[in-house]
Amino acid sequence: MITQAARHIAFLGTGLMGAPMAKRLLSAGFDVSVWNRDARKAQVLSADGARICETAAGAAKNADIVFTMLSDGNAVADVLFAGGVAETLKDGAIVVDTSSIAPPMAIDHAARLAERGIAHLDAPVSGGVVGAEAGTLAIMAGGNAEIVESLADVFAPLGRVTHVGPSGAGQICKLANQQIVAITIGAVAEAMMLVEAGGASRAKFRDAIRGGFAESRILELHGQRMVDRSFAPGGPSRLQLKDLNAVVAMADALSLDLPLTAEVRSAFEAFVADGHGETDHSGLLLHLEKINHRGEENR
Repeated sequence: MITQAARHIAFLGTGLMGAPMAKRLLSAGFDVSVWNRDARKAQVLSADGARICETAAGAAKNADIVFTMLSDGNAVADVLFAGGVAETLKDGAIVVDTSSIAPPMAIDHAARLAERGIAHLDAPVSGGVVGAEAGTLAIMAGGNAEIVESLADVFAPLGRVTHVGPSGAGQICKLANQQIVAITIGAVAEAMMLVEAGGASRAKFRDAIRGGFAESRILELHGQRMVDRSFAPGGPSRLQLKDLNAVVAMADALSLDLPLTAEVRSAFEAFVADGHGETDHSGLLLHLEKINHRGEENR
């Protein structure tokens, strides 16, 4: 039987999400090499037993499994192909891309890697930093179902994995997830404004509707952020906008009219353009307050 320690994992991209995910794998007993473009974000994992590598290709050398958690599809392509990772990987290795990228790019990456004898899963995640730290991420895996099943012990420390279809299906599901997240954030933010304008307490409103039909993780976590006005990311708004742009592109390609998505995408576009790219996406409340002239200074 192959032990966990005998399966060498390379984790490429140890930012807000990648670092706690790599730490979970290390805590589960896996042998993990890590790389990040900003080396300081990888270095912190040395205390947990990670081997810190200067290049992505160096981290991937002799790896059985390579995880990528990078900002977008171009970053993933740059690391895998321009950065030499694909050339470094041994035959039979598996790339698990947990980044959120456009589905056509995921399909392209899978095809290019298959030509080299390397398997590929697009396996984006949902649950945020809290879920990454707790090992409770929702993992949406596109690709070969047998490969997903063979990595059950690898996914287990990270969260709950579901095989959702062929290559690209994981990314489609993640885009749908991001639609729900963005629209729900907008709905909660607008409701917060309504109750306060009507004389009620935002905090008491949130408490009052918990457990009812409006209950959600967004209400629980991001609703609390809105009450506390604590908008450190989390999920940066620029990445939420990136995902919504990808949703709109796919909707156009599939001849779908998604008016709610289009509206919230426009709101995030204005919010990011106003200098809030690094503000948590729950901070969309600030944009809605601004256009209603109800910012903190007006209270």
